[in-house]
Amino acid sequence: HVDEEVTLCGWIQYLRQDLFVILRDFSGLVQILIPQDESKSELKNAFLGLTVESVIMVKGRVRRRPEGQENKKMSTGEIEVCAESMEVLNTCRKLPFEIKEFVKKSEALRMQYRYLDLRSPRMQYNLRLRSQMVMKMREYLCNLHGFVDVETPTLFKRTPGGAKEFVVPSGDPGKFYSLPQSPQQFKQLLMVAGIDRYFQLARCYRDEGSKPDRQPEFTQVDIEISFVDQAGVMSLIEGLVHYSWPEDKGQINVPFPSMTYEEAMRDYGVDKPDTRFGMKVTTDDCSRVCALCCQWKLNMGRWRKWMIIAAFALCVVQEVSVVPVRADGSLKSPLSRLLSDTAKQQLLQMAQANAGDLIFITAGPRENVRPLLGKLRLQCAELLESYGVPVRDPSVFHFLWVVDFPLFLPKEDNPEMLEAAHHPFTAPVPEDAHLLYTQPRKVRGQHYDLVLNGCEVGGGSIRIHSPPCPFFSVLLVIRDVIAFPKSFRGHDLMSHAPDFVSEEDLKPYHISVVWPSADIEGQQDNSM
Repeated sequence: HVDEEVTLCGWIQYLRQDLFVILRDFSGLVQILIPQDESKSELKNAFLGLTVESVIMVKGRVRRRPEGQENKKMSTGEIEVCAESMEVLNTCRKLPFEIKEFVKKSEALRMQYRYLDLRSPRMQYNLRLRSQMVMKMREYLCNLHGFVDVETPTLFKRTPGGAKEFVVPSGDPGKFYSLPQSPQQFKQLLMVAGIDRYFQLARCYRDEGSKPDRQPEFTQVDIEISFVDQAGVMSLIEGLVHYSWPEDKGQINVPFPSMTYEEAMRDYGVDKPDTRFGMKVTTDDCSRVCALCCQWKLNMGRWRKWMIIAAFALCVVQEVSVVPVRADGSLKSPLSRLLSDTAKQQLLQMAQANAGDLIFITAGPRENVRPLLGKLRLQCAELLESYGVPVRDPSVFHFLWVVDFPLFLPKEDNPEMLEAAHHPFTAPVPEDAHLLYTQPRKVRGQHYDLVLNGCEVGGGSIRIHSPPCPFFSVLLVIRDVIAFPKSFRGHDLMSHAPDFVSEEDLKPYHISVVWPSADIEGQQDNSM
């Protein structure tokens, strides 16, 4: 475009004295040269009166930058635009924070001014990347595999069980809609109707605002297929992820490795393991002892760091013993006085520990202590990374299938009783069907989860009816790819939703608010 006349619109990213400005739009940055001629002093003064983040329209001519002044960090770093005219579309007052990546902002401030936060290059990249992936997913499912994109209702009726639902009033006295937790019933009816390959970018609503890792509303790629088995669904999802995977994130290999639920709990203490790093949980087959080895060769002279990690471990798991390994292989712990030399060697061997490592030891029923060590494993990784020790490479993506989940799990409030681990319609593994009435705790379900770097990104199951109808859902819920997310309490800090509705506005819905006694006085104060 050298020597071409162009018209550019965008936001002012930088003002560099009276020489040039950096203009930003969705495509990137470009340098606008401010004219220095006395004949264009009016234009120059107009530029000098601008503020960062003001919106302008510039007309000018493109030229190559002088030799040695190129900027390789900019995609337009070899050219600049000599301004010939400029129009201010909107001026910007002082903002609550600068639109720069290096400027640290609290999460609450980001959410309150989300429309400003979305201007950042990282958020722009995230939302555009999400859009591209969704487009590729639609292309893969519809054009290559014959799926039908069907929209299901958002206003439904209450369904018992599962998460709390959001209730929507209607004009009929005493009758309410409910926002669906998922399109579960509708997609099964579509299978009955002969739509044998359904998918939807489904909006889901769950009133779980008190959970920090949940959003009250989110989107999932919802899939339902007739006449296919678990292996067929897993192969389809692998193809979907591979086809829609961004090129700039590197190649991913399919098929993805798989791990049973029992293997995941045994080695990692969680059913969604992060396999980017080792530090596995180890178990003594002859006792109830489990150990976790922090294998990063910490310097024994840096006693403060040792003490911080040890104290941190005790906060996470109070029933754990912390055992540093000295340079000579001996154990620096009161526990070592209680162990024979043979027992010490067995401990080092079991934990696969060497000089400079840190061993965490606990004992008890494996189903109880393994999850504790699994939690400690992740927390230690975060702590080590905070000290600059590389543990989890953010540029690496480890996909993993977790299969063979138990069909039943003990109830939290009554461990002697069992409940469905996934949902009541999950089919058992055929080889375990004979155990349903004799040893139900040993029955595995045809439930499978897709895990990425320790996060569950999708899940599905085969149901207990004929024809078999597997379903699968891929979540798109990470806060930094949602344009306007809610806080962990389910509040929108930007619009202040949810908000109060006056008694007058509630009358058409035949609703009257009954205030808790503790809130009546505060509500009266707010109305004054």
